[in-house]
Amino acid sequence: MQGGVGFGLGLVAAPVLTMMQPSLMPGAIQVVNASLPLFTLAVEWRRVEWRALGWAVLGRLPGSAVGALIVVYVSAQALGVFVGAMVLVAVALTARAVAIPRTGATVTGAGFVSGITGTATGIGGPPIALVFQGAKGPQVRATLAVFFCFSALQSLGVLWAVGHLPVRALVAGGLLVPFMIAGFVVSGPLRRYLDGGRTRAGILVLAGVSALVLIAQSISG
Repeated sequence: MQGGVGFGLGLVAAPVLTMMQPSLMPGAIQVVNASLPLFTLAVEWRRVEWRALGWAVLGRLPGSAVGALIVVYVSAQALGVFVGAMVLVAVALTARAVAIPRTGATVTGAGFVSGITGTATGIGGPPIALVFQGAKGPQVRATLAVFFCFSALQSLGVLWAVGHLPVRALVAGGLLVPFMIAGFVVSGPLRRYLDGGRTRAGILVLAGVSALVLIAQSISG
């Protein structure tokens, strides 16, 4: 999914890992989140939108801090339901309207929300991806790749600082990397299909599905 659309790894992996071994989350998925973007950048690094990326990172920094506080003090289940609902509202509104403008305010705000939910739940793609839905496929994938790589490393550092990054989570994340690489290798046909004018639709569909998964994961949590 992420190799084709630009995000989506957490949509599949985070709920499964949470159900199988909650103590590995969100650290294990952040290890994989930090690795996959490197392969995307190796192919499409020239298409990064650096200005927008700067605004996204600016919002991500305080968002990660808030996400860490939620991990320690607040129910991640309540956060998941709230964020999932907001993503569904955003998808519904933007599906019938023009794409959200990529201004400093919108990208910074999306980065902030992504920082909160990414650090707390391991699913941080939908907020930032919705802002980039109007961009071309290679531009979306390359820009989000840099953002997710930085975000994952930052989240790992924050989780370690607050004592919520066990070594076994890092090991589990490392064991998942070879399978992530295999998934990226076979995503080539999907990239070519989406780049034929279907990237925006793919982002909206995947954001909507990930929001539903996040809500279901939080309620069952």
